[in-house]
Amino acid sequence: MTEETISRGLEDVNIKWTRLTTIDGEKGILMYAGYSIEDIINSNALAEEIQYLFLYGKLPNKKELEEYRMKVEEGYNVPDFILDLIMKLPPESDAVAMQMVAYAALAAKERNFKWDKSTNRDVAAKSIGMMSTITANVFRHIMGKGPKKVEKSESYAKSFLRAVFDKEPTKDEVDAMNAALILYTDHEVPASTTAGLVAVSTLSDIYSGVTAALAALKGPLHGGAAEAAIMQFEEIGDESKVNEWFDNLLKQNKRLMGFGHRVYKTYDPRAKIFKSYAEKLIKNNKEAEKMYKIATKLEELGIKQYGSKGIYPNTDYYSGIVYMSLGFPLRNNMYTGLFALSRITGWEAHFIEYVEEQHRLIRPRAVYKGPEKREFIPIDKR
Repeated sequence: MTEETISRGLEDVNIKWTRLTTIDGEKGILMYAGYSIEDIINSNALAEEIQYLFLYGKLPNKKELEEYRMKVEEGYNVPDFILDLIMKLPPESDAVAMQMVAYAALAAKERNFKWDKSTNRDVAAKSIGMMSTITANVFRHIMGKGPKKVEKSESYAKSFLRAVFDKEPTKDEVDAMNAALILYTDHEVPASTTAGLVAVSTLSDIYSGVTAALAALKGPLHGGAAEAAIMQFEEIGDESKVNEWFDNLLKQNKRLMGFGHRVYKTYDPRAKIFKSYAEKLIKNNKEAEKMYKIATKLEELGIKQYGSKGIYPNTDYYSGIVYMSLGFPLRNNMYTGLFALSRITGWEAHFIEYVEEQHRLIRPRAVYKGPEKREFIPIDKR
């Protein structure tokens, strides 16, 4: 075998069939089960409608949506010991690591879990509800607040924001949170989804699959990209310094965070939508407004420099500004935790699709390049 036999990073290796998400990276098209992301957002769809679409393969009618919501709301009532675990962790802990602790604990609690077509989607719906309360309490703990369970309201997004901030969110805030939940729902099989699929291919439980996915998402080259993008805006500090900062970036041959994508060779369609919500929200947050002005000026320079190479803003370029505008400070990898709140739907839908329809233990091979056969010499003769 030669070096060409290896697909580094599993690039362009297809590991499953899916009816969930399709991406045309050349044209900048993203569709969920045949519905374009632009149509979904422009139609004012609720995040829970898209959650239903991913789990059941169709959009719900009013009765089906209400029944689904009841399953999610059941999950809001996370066992007290899970919240106790979160609150006992150091408040400076990584937000995604705290989510991992919670889901690992759920895996311990549900040790007799069995995959079953008749119950898989009910378990997933409840787990999506649990993730809302878990994520809300991770943030509350970081901010020095006590535990609080999410309560039902008109929408999943509104319930989450209420629990996080202890106040009634505005319509613009709910709309932006709802859009973020939808935009990050799924993206085929990136690193986190793949990690979770490897775990559940052993028929490990769904909570362990989520834990594995969270471990992969935690890295700065995946979920942490939104944090990295906004950190560079903070480093620049003012829009008047963008040109100088960008010139230095080029001289040092460093990467422009929030630009480029393994799949997209044009402007990420999610980035366009996040940018529109950022523009709406910044009027109420001076720090976010400053970040937005820096980002838009830097975007112009980045596209001029890299656009001809198929490198454009990705979804993480503006999402951090949206989160900041909503009231989430840049702390403890929290923006990646918010990513996980959205992506759990895609993870679990892929797990169910794989286990129910295509199950096979994922067991790749490696090409050995070490020494030929050698004689082993006992330690007293070496």
